[in-house]
Amino acid sequence: MQVEMGHTTPFRAAAWVVLAALLGVWGCQSGKGSEPKPAPVPEVAAVTILPRQIELTTELPGRTSAFQVAEIRPQVNGIIQKLLFQEGSDVKAGQQLYQLDPAPFQVAYDSAKASLGKAQANLPSIRLRFERYGQLLAENAVSRQDYDDASAALEQARAEIQYWKTAVEAARINLNYTHISAPFSGRIGRTQVRTGTLVTAYQPAPLAVVQQLDPIYVDVVQSSAEMLRLRRSLESGELSADSENRRKVRLFLEDGTPYPLEGTLQFADVTVDPTTGSYSLRIVVPNPRHTLLPGMFMRAVVKEGVVEQAILVPQQGVSRNSKGQPVALIVDADEKVQQRILTLYRAIGDQWLVAAGLSGGERLIVEGMLNVRPGTTVKAVSLETGKQAREADGVDRKSAELKN
Repeated sequence: MQVEMGHTTPFRAAAWVVLAALLGVWGCQSGKGSEPKPAPVPEVAAVTILPRQIELTTELPGRTSAFQVAEIRPQVNGIIQKLLFQEGSDVKAGQQLYQLDPAPFQVAYDSAKASLGKAQANLPSIRLRFERYGQLLAENAVSRQDYDDASAALEQARAEIQYWKTAVEAARINLNYTHISAPFSGRIGRTQVRTGTLVTAYQPAPLAVVQQLDPIYVDVVQSSAEMLRLRRSLESGELSADSENRRKVRLFLEDGTPYPLEGTLQFADVTVDPTTGSYSLRIVVPNPRHTLLPGMFMRAVVKEGVVEQAILVPQQGVSRNSKGQPVALIVDADEKVQQRILTLYRAIGDQWLVAAGLSGGERLIVEGMLNVRPGTTVKAVSLETGKQAREADGVDRKSAELKN
């Protein structure tokens, strides 16, 4: 028994050594496998900011109004004898619209002319008497009183002639007033009187209204706050005025259709409406086909100025912090995230025009912002590259789903 114990002990010891070695190797391998792997670098999509020149515009609501409006009223009393136009038609300047009964005015004119002729017929004899009395006075053949009476009679005859000349002219004017004409070319509306209607001089109600529609006005309103902001921007140099093109205005009809012809900004009102805090801008618009009618609603795109080095960024790349300030995340030269507080000027489409906080050449993060913080190292790819990768990943997933 002692010999057997002596032979088996070395064998068992060797087996335990081999087993311990195998356990050690397995333990080392299992220990290496449990070590944490390094976190992957987050990937973000960014756009490079490229300053460029843009033209700023503002869209304002407004309504059309006639270029000229004339309310047709009679200037003498009378009865409408004829209507010489078609309602709703175009009329020319000087075209006769109404005819009043001219008979009483013709009589007054003829009577004044007759009285003028009578006064003129008496003038030669009165002048000759005055001249004879002048010669006789030099010879003391007449008294000074007779000479003065002859002189006064001559002056009275001349004054009477002048009076009747004025009466003839007044009668002629009144006779002409029986022909009621259009003061300018335009379109006339419906008439308020018919043949046989008695009308009075300068009556409150017009007989009809003539409106000039080519060109036509578009009156738009803008807030006084916008006016002050624009003025400050021009004075500070943020905007540069383009005097040639700034007066040109694009127009849109009330259904959104662009009007084919550009308007011209004529003037801005000098008074602000205290109830609305706005003031009026008047635009002159060609209207050769009479597409625009007075009272129509329109939208005008007015040019404000030009920004030479404008920084436009996608709105999806701008968020708000807890204080409500607009902020953006950029990727610096070390591929780390930095936060910037922005000053926004205005929205242009789906982009923000940035007044301060960003510079040209910087990379703005527009996608993946929720996965990073300031100071995080990231892998920045262009926005287009990120879109292509997402599209390709989506196609691969759909293919895998179909195979399964």
